[in-house]
Parts: sequence; structure tokens; C-alpha cells
Amino acid sequence: MNLSGVPSSLLVELRAAAVGVGVKRLAIVGGAVRDGLLHECHGRPWTGVPDLDWVLEGDAMRLASELVKRCGKERVTEFHSYGSFGTVALQLDGVALDFAMARQEFYHMPGENPMVEPGSLDSDLVRRDFTINAMARDLISGQLIDPHRGQQDLADRCLVFLHDQSVSDDPTRVIRASRYAARLGFVLAPDAKQQVTATVRRWPWSWHSDDAPDQAPPALANRLRMELDRLFAVEPWAVALDCLEEWQAMALLDPSLQHDRGRNRRIAWAQRLGLPLLSAWLAVAPDPEAVARRLGVPGQQQQCLKQLLRLRDWLLSVDVPDVHAPPDVWTAALEAQGWMPETVALMVCLQPLQWKPLLRWWGRWRHLKSPISPRDLIADGWLSGPGLGAELQRLRLEALKRSR
Repeated sequence: MNLSGVPSSLLVELRAAAVGVGVKRLAIVGGAVRDGLLHECHGRPWTGVPDLDWVLEGDAMRLASELVKRCGKERVTEFHSYGSFGTVALQLDGVALDFAMARQEFYHMPGENPMVEPGSLDSDLVRRDFTINAMARDLISGQLIDPHRGQQDLADRCLVFLHDQSVSDDPTRVIRASRYAARLGFVLAPDAKQQVTATVRRWPWSWHSDDAPDQAPPALANRLRMELDRLFAVEPWAVALDCLEEWQAMALLDPSLQHDRGRNRRIAWAQRLGLPLLSAWLAVAPDPEAVARRLGVPGQQQQCLKQLLRLRDWLLSVDVPDVHAPPDVWTAALEAQGWMPETVALMVCLQPLQWKPLLRWWGRWRHLKSPISPRDLIADGWLSGPGLGAELQRLRLEALKRSR
């Protein structure tokens, strides 16, 4: 068996180790198979894969130990084992490999984490999200395993869910669909789109739970956030978000995001300023902090979104300086309110009337220090304490006034 971008010598060692410990099926699964077929059969440029995911019907730890025995610790490095299913990650000749025992899973409640049990390679492929990700290449037999017509869907450039309950079991698959649609240029199959529509129509942030009527299952919320983090980190996010909007899927986060004309410009500004893109997207929700809290966004980002509403109100008040006021006036006003710098930068992304002085404060004015150091002031007779701090601020604002 040949795999794009994988040295044949590595595959020889891996097959020999598997046969040596009695593994009957050892298959590479997921993106490496999909992208390899896109390259080999459809001419898509090969960009490589960061690691190789292998599923085996057998003991992953035993296989990994056999590799160490055969190849030595000089070639097998970064050896780690995880979880009750003995998942093992290692590097062989510098190539990252992940081994996992084949398993099967069951969803007892929509949106909850599934129950997982040992299974076969076939049952493991059923766990996947799309037919194009449910193919495998068996290293032992050399066969391409495609029980769900993934090759045909690759040729049709189509995203097809594996079964009728795929989205209702795990709505994060909608976000994943947008990622693959953006990255690969694929479209949702009609049946897949119907699944998305049906799930979104009955979607509140709960599944009508009596215990937590306003919350999604915590596991689902965390998975949604993780998928969104991946979307913004590695995908053409503007295309992916366009897909979610086309599918009327923004209700998975907040319905107000469905018609958001300034979205791409706002997120592009956040990218330029080095801000979390997810926070910039959520910033226009009526209560962005609540959405962030539901998703389990890090606490500092939640605090930033909470302050954002207060900053917006302040910018509309009579206390805000004129947009053409000098740097010292804006600096004193902003810093008296105690805004986090990230909150001010996030407000720049929303492009209020005062966005230019806010941007200048974020980029330049807040970094200007007093021309006289605390040590020099103490040498001149100042005592440590609030008075010294006030004098340093006065000198700093004077310097800002002169810098105009």
C-alpha cells in the first residue's frame, strides 16, 4: 500500500509490527485517506497531513511497544498513551502517528457525549461525520475500505452525513460541515441540508431539559466552541460563515448573527489587531457575554464582551470626549473608566463614530510613559504612594498633549 507523503519504509515497519503482534486489521482513517484520494484521483495539490490516524482491531499499546522493540528508541520518539481505550501517540522516523482501538458509540441523549465501547473497524467508520471521512486503507490487506460511497461523494464534491440522525445526535457537525465546505469547496447534499434545517428549527439552547431549560448540554457547548475555534484558526472563515448563514444555522449560537452585514469586516479588523476572532463575531449579539458563557469561552474574553456593552453605552453618553479631542483628553477619559485594552480594541472592530481615537489609544497613546521615571521623582523628594502615581500620570498626559 502506498500513501501520499508517507515513506514506504515506515509502512513496512508498521505492517511488520502489526503482523508480529497478531493485529488482523490496521487501517489509516480520516483526512489522510480523503485528501490522498483527492490528490491521486482528482488532481488536488497535495498539502500533506500533520499526523496519521490509525485504527486497529487489537491492542494499540501492544502494537506501539512492538514498534519500539523493532525500531529502537532512536527512531520511535514522543511516546504517549491516553484514555481507557489505550490510544497511543508517537513519532516514527519523525512522522507523527496516532493509534486507537476500533470502537463503536451510542447517543443516549441528543447533544450529549456518546457512550463508547470496543468495536470493529467497520463500526468505527460508522462513528464518522461524513461519507468522505468514513473511508480507510487497511495496511494489512492493502484494501481501500469504502462502505458508505465516500469515493462517489468525493467525485461529486458533496458532503453527505452518514445516517439520518447525524446532526440531531451532534449539532457540532453543522459547524464541521461549514469547515469542510470552505476548505474543500464542497456543497451539502440535499438530504444533509434537510438534516441541518430540521435540527436548527427545533433548536433552543436546550433540548427541553427540565433541569436546565436555558442551557445546552455542557459537552455540546464545549464541542461547539472547539469547532468554532478550529474554523477561525485553520479554515477560510469568511466562506465557512457564509455557509452557516446560507443554511440558516446561526441559531446554534444566537439568531441575531443570522443577518450580520458587518461580520466579515469586523472579524477582519479583529484579525488585524490580534484579537480572538470568535469574540469579534459574537460582539453584535444582544448579550454577547451570555453567548460566550454558554459556549465556555475563556473568562477574560467573557469579561471583555461584558465590558463592551458598557463601553458602547459610554460612547453614546454626554461624558464622552469629542471625536477630535486631543490624545491626553481621550487617554484620561478612557483610562478613568477602567476598560480592558482588549475591550477598546474590540470596540474598534465595531467601527463606532469614535473608532479612530480608540484605535490610536490602543495602538500608541496607552504605551506612552512619563518622560520622568519613578526613580527620578523619588530622587527629587517624592514619596512612594498615590501622589507619586498621580504625578507620573500628569507628566504622561502632558507628554501626550505635546505629541499631538
